[in-house]
Amino acid sequence: MAKQSKKDSLIEFKEKLKELAHLKSAFSVLHWDKEVYMPAQGNKPRAETLAYLSGELHQKFLSSKFKKLLEASKDRMAKGELTPEESAIVREVRREFERESKMPLEFVKELTRVTAEAHWVWAEARKKSDFRIFLPYLKKIVELKRKEAEFAGFKNSPYDALLDVYEPCATAEEISVILEELKQFLVPFLKKIQTSSRQINPQILKGNFSIEKQKEFGKLVLEKMGFSFEAGRLDTSTHPFTIAHHPYDVRITSRYDKNNLFYSLSSTIHEAGHALYEQGLLAENFGTPLGESVSLGVHESQSRVWENIVAKNKPFWRYFYPILQQKFKEPFQKISIDDFYPALNSVQPGFIRTEADEITYNLHIILRFEIEKALIEGTIAVENLPLIWNEKVKELLGLEAPNDAMGVLQDVHWSGGGIGYFPTYTLGNLYSAQFYETAKRDVLNLEDEIAAGEFGHFRNWLRKKIHIHGKFYRASDLVYNITGEKLNSRYFIEYLKKKYGEIYEL
Repeated sequence: MAKQSKKDSLIEFKEKLKELAHLKSAFSVLHWDKEVYMPAQGNKPRAETLAYLSGELHQKFLSSKFKKLLEASKDRMAKGELTPEESAIVREVRREFERESKMPLEFVKELTRVTAEAHWVWAEARKKSDFRIFLPYLKKIVELKRKEAEFAGFKNSPYDALLDVYEPCATAEEISVILEELKQFLVPFLKKIQTSSRQINPQILKGNFSIEKQKEFGKLVLEKMGFSFEAGRLDTSTHPFTIAHHPYDVRITSRYDKNNLFYSLSSTIHEAGHALYEQGLLAENFGTPLGESVSLGVHESQSRVWENIVAKNKPFWRYFYPILQQKFKEPFQKISIDDFYPALNSVQPGFIRTEADEITYNLHIILRFEIEKALIEGTIAVENLPLIWNEKVKELLGLEAPNDAMGVLQDVHWSGGGIGYFPTYTLGNLYSAQFYETAKRDVLNLEDEIAAGEFGHFRNWLRKKIHIHGKFYRASDLVYNITGEKLNSRYFIEYLKKKYGEIYEL
């Protein structure tokens, strides 16, 4: 009877988790619709709907019945009665429960409502390039995120409490060390590239490209990568994103520029990397932490490894460049692959993070990390952001930001309350280089396969090593299990040195 009781309680615990997951899926569909199809006047009522649902989720998660099931599972875990997989589920649910239980209901609803409304205000402010339009909302969001940090609790910096949502167990101090190491390498390396005698003109890749043909080519690339259109779709939004409702329902979006094919292609491949991770999670684990990604840094590694390490290197284009030349005769039939490759990877400091090359991209992240950490710690004021932003752009990239749209208003993250998110982009770059180096050792003739348009072994390697485990491992344990080392910047730095040293003949 005791064994039967144990089984029943665990089943009930998982069933409650699945109920919560169904509500989260409905919530995420409304978010996706808000970004893709919702009319502008639907913003405020949608914000109210999302706020209501967030409250319902909060209360359901913290209900006395669910708490009892969690406590019973914790007791059984302590007695060693659970499998390793069951223990991982309880560990991660307990972690989330403890944080969520510290958040008052009205706070949860207010944060959801404010950030839902703020998205459209941010979009309007960016359109008009006027930070003052967004300022009242950003002040409120920063205030709410400081409250969230206070509710959650922290030892050193309140930023730690926000970072923990995206990269569990990481701290601002650790991130600062990593980013400072990269800064010490990137700033002088960028200057070497800028003073190189090798002149590269990326403008040769510009043209007049049909949006429909761009979508067709993007879909072809996604299919070769292994993205399942039976379990996902590709749409258009202002800011590209991926959102998953279930491993069998993963939505990605991209954006298009008729003069720049790679404006959309890079974004499409990037988001497909995220989507492959979501489609690679085991459907039978839906609703539990084993059906969720381990961290946003690891998630970002999946988009970065496809977008940059695979799709901006020679083997990938040995297969795809002839296809590109056939689909877009102008200008590519006049450009050899030897000229195409350097132009695709040209290094030019710019204002827009999402359009940045591999060298300057992390300088954009350093800028944002330093600013949002200071905002949460209260050492800078929201009103001064445009000035502070422009000073850092000058310091790190040597540029003068011409307006708010190309400066402080270019990213969607803060409008959604995503403070603490930006460092995961750089962590993703570090993970991606370390993972890829291991994959080259594990997968025989990996780059020859990529050059032949065969991505199955690499995709399956990622799925086996990373995707299927969900949150069974912590990110630090996962990277060590795969590579035999802790996460470090060495592989990424060596990757950049080799690739761009060759391109710019350094």
